[in-house]
Order: sequence, then C-alpha cells, then structure tokens
Amino acid sequence: MTSLPRPATELSADEARRIALRAQGFLGAPDRRGGVRGVLRHLGAVQLDTISVLARSHELVPYARLGAVGRRTVDDAYWTPGPDGAPHAFEYWSHAACILPVEEWPHFAFRRRAYRARPHWNHELPDGAYEQVIKQLRAEGPLTATELGGAKRTSEWWDWSGAKVAVERALMYGEVVCVERRGWKRVYDLAERAIPAELLHDELDDAECLRRLVRLAGRSLGVGTRADIADYHRLKAEQVDAVIADSGLMPVTVRGWGKPAWADPAALETVPRGRHRTTLLSPFDSLIWERARTERIFGFTHRLEAYVPRPKRVHGYFAMPVLAGGRLVGRVDPAREGRTLVAKQVTLDGPKAVPATAQALLEAATWVDCTDVRVERVDAPELRAPLIAALSGALD
Repeated sequence: MTSLPRPATELSADEARRIALRAQGFLGAPDRRGGVRGVLRHLGAVQLDTISVLARSHELVPYARLGAVGRRTVDDAYWTPGPDGAPHAFEYWSHAACILPVEEWPHFAFRRRAYRARPHWNHELPDGAYEQVIKQLRAEGPLTATELGGAKRTSEWWDWSGAKVAVERALMYGEVVCVERRGWKRVYDLAERAIPAELLHDELDDAECLRRLVRLAGRSLGVGTRADIADYHRLKAEQVDAVIADSGLMPVTVRGWGKPAWADPAALETVPRGRHRTTLLSPFDSLIWERARTERIFGFTHRLEAYVPRPKRVHGYFAMPVLAGGRLVGRVDPAREGRTLVAKQVTLDGPKAVPATAQALLEAATWVDCTDVRVERVDAPELRAPLIAALSGALD
C-alpha cells in the first residue's frame, strides 16, 4: 500500500455531514438549469431497480433533488440522444445496475476486461448464440432481448434464453450497450454505433480507470472513508488503496468517524451553506447507499425490507427515509390507491419531524398526480393525529 501524507484537514462530524449533503445535491439551490442530466453527471451513477411504488428509483433520485420534474421528462433526459445523435447515458454495472453519464464509458474498461477474462458464468452460452446476436443487432438496429429471440424460457427469473445469455454477455464485454429501457426491458445496440467514437475505446489501463473512478466517487461523496469510496462503484479495497494517493483527493480526519477519510478538495474550499431539501428518498438513493456510512453520518439505520418476509419487516416494504433540515427524521412506507397516496406505515423521530414529513408526503403526492394522502399506521400513535392535521391543513 502506498504511504499517504498526513491528513491536512480536520472536520467536525457536522461539517462532514453538510459536505456530503452538498456533494449529493441536497444542500443549496438545486441546479435546475442542468436538470436531470446535470444530476446524473453530478452523482456519476443513478441506480436502477425493478421495484415501483411511487415511481421507479431512477425517477425518484432526480425528483428528490429537483422537485416535481415530470416523470416522462426524467426518462427522456436519460435516454433521448442529443442533436448529434450521441447518447447522454448508458447502463452498466457500477454500484449495481446503474445509469451512467456517457463520458464515463472509458472508465469502465477495467471491468469490461475483467468480464472478458472471467472463466465461469452462471449461464452457459449456447454455440453460435453470441455471433447471431451481434449479427442481428448489426442488421436490424436496437432490439430488446425478446426481439432478439426471447428473454426467458420459463417464468423463473434465472432461466434465460440463449439469446438473452448472449446479449447480456456482450453487454458485460462492452460490445453491446443498453441505450434505453422500454417498458423496463433493456434495449440493446452495438457499442460501436451507440457510443461516440472519441469515447469508444479501452485505452485506459486498469490503474487509470480506478484512479478516475476513485476521484469521481470522492467528488460525488464530498468526503468519505476508504469503504465509502470503494462502495460507490463497487471497487475492491485494495483497488482503492492502489490509486488513492494519486487520485487528487485530500486526506482528512473527521471527528468521531474513527477511520481515515478523504475529501474532494473543492468541497473544502467553502463552508457548505444554503437551503436544505425536504423530501422522501428512494431506498436506492446514493446518499444512503452504504449502510455504515448512513449510520455514521446521520445516526440512522437504513435497510430495504422489500425482500424481508412480511412478518419480519420493521418499517415496511419500501420504507423511504424522510430528509429534512439535513437530517434523516423518519420513514414512510408508501403505496398508491387510485389518486390517493397511502402512507401505510410512518416512523417519526419525535414531534419535530411531523411538519417535514407532511411536507414531503404532500409534494410526493402532487408529483405522482395524487389528490389525497391517507395515513394508516404511525409507530408513535400520539403523532398520528398531528400528522393528519398537518396534512389536512395543507390540503384544505
């Protein structure tokens, strides 16, 4: 491991929290001119997930930062090419399956090479299937797996057709790229046709790819430990160790963290100030990706319970943290019934969280075209009536 210079800056836990909030787009005026594409470039990655309650997670992420931007506008911003026909984004494996700015295509050459060298796969590749998929895409243009010959042979999620196995392998190798989601199906095209020529290369060696991704992760986090930085694009700890000294990030100490940290130098130049956003957060929002970081910064334990058996759930199927005043002050497990937003279960961090939670619920309801909000269960029963009163006063 490369020896690092002594930390030059000491931050309080509160300063680190505010730096993280600003880096993630929750402190200060939102960049409405940059819009959804600006949010994507700023974050560097927006996670995709199949669950849709209020909306899908990749829609909730820009909404949380910009407010009630139209859902159709969000998808168009990600997937509609520019006037020159070049895409603004592509989908690849980063923190998970993520939408990434197209400028980051070269940075993932290390991962594409690793996939090409991988000896074992979960799905066997039928003879000739890979070549057939490439040939068909070259002849017919962008296609879904179904259009390529079938996505699944049965209803089981893992039982892929030969065409699906082939096109997913080509996606990982970088010969094929996902250029949009259509009805949640990936639409595939040849990378040579979809990625701008100046970006379509694997010229960066592994060290340079890692150095750039570590630097970008540090910028998007504002300040973070090695584990925080590694988690952002799911790098290994030793990969971060190998490049962090040359990444441009500044070593810092954060009081109370107990571990070395690194910060984006630009984040240290000015004191984070401005208005805090009040909003519901997707459980897949990059502000709360890493559970240990969320607990360290906010004193808040976050866990997605969608895959937890119902009797064992504590906060609900898709519990969305409530962000207000730069703090995580509660959770709402939402649902929709017609034009009513239903708060199936609400957990509040005391009476002071009531107005902010009501505000977040009302804005979310407006965004998804609901005209009413109904509260079912509140973990602290004495706060149910104040929450309903706060909602009713705003709806009247």
